[in-house]
Amino acid sequence: MTEIDHPRFGIALRILSGALFAGMIICAKAVSEDVPLGEIVFFRSAFAMIPLILFLWLRGEFPQGLATKRPIGHLIRASFGTLALFASFAAIARLNVAEAVLIAQVSPILMALAAVVLLREQLTAWRIGGLVLGFAGVVVMVWPELGQSGADTARLVGFFLTVLSATLGAIALIMVRSLNRTESPGAIALYFVLATMIGALLTLPWGWMMPSGWTLVLLIGAGLFGGMAHIAMTLAFRYAPATRLAPFEYLALLWPILADLLIFRLHLSTSFLFALPLILLGAAIAAAEKDKAEAIPATR
Repeated sequence: MTEIDHPRFGIALRILSGALFAGMIICAKAVSEDVPLGEIVFFRSAFAMIPLILFLWLRGEFPQGLATKRPIGHLIRASFGTLALFASFAAIARLNVAEAVLIAQVSPILMALAAVVLLREQLTAWRIGGLVLGFAGVVVMVWPELGQSGADTARLVGFFLTVLSATLGAIALIMVRSLNRTESPGAIALYFVLATMIGALLTLPWGWMMPSGWTLVLLIGAGLFGGMAHIAMTLAFRYAPATRLAPFEYLALLWPILADLLIFRLHLSTSFLFALPLILLGAAIAAAEKDKAEAIPATR
């Protein structure tokens, strides 16, 4: 039997990856008031390397799997991915975890649009519909903030940063699709981690702190959770096709919602509840269109 003949294992890994990603975000949120942004990004990247390198070594892909024919492609992909990670963590510091994670779901919608612009793929009615629904959900969430006389500037900046992160992440994923033709997943992942570490170190002049105690544990946890989440996600797609995993993409929203309610003691706003089905439906439409497009060459 091939790896993709184990869909239940793949689904379990996808659910696990969602929980691990939530753990990473929760750790980053918990230290965001005390630790500079660049330092959070550095710890997330540095300690993510530990499980990634161990995983690649166990599979016999380290260090030989890091050879690359496209260093410039890695540089461009890593640059967009690094900026997306900075924007994402900056947004998490300003928003509820569930709000930031929900808006991040517009990334596959934007990825479909980016494929039209960058890869000259066809602009279909499905892609337009997904885009309209996704951004309608974002507007529904942001509109109450704009309607207030004393609007919370920090939250508005957070919403903007989340959309920016989703946009940059979509471009980075387009680059990953291109790199996957010649490069190993291990090389793509590790070069991205190295780029984010370098980008984070550039923020040293803006001040870092010496973490200790629980803060240090959370910073290290953000990195370990992030690295393990990436591994679980990669393995999930080895054991199950994307179409089987798609419904479980949205189960990952459960953990941020529980984190807001039980850990950070934050309530779910009415605008969040109204935006939730719009954004998820838009993302589902975009994902379905993507799966259909990728299945066409295999039938020829």
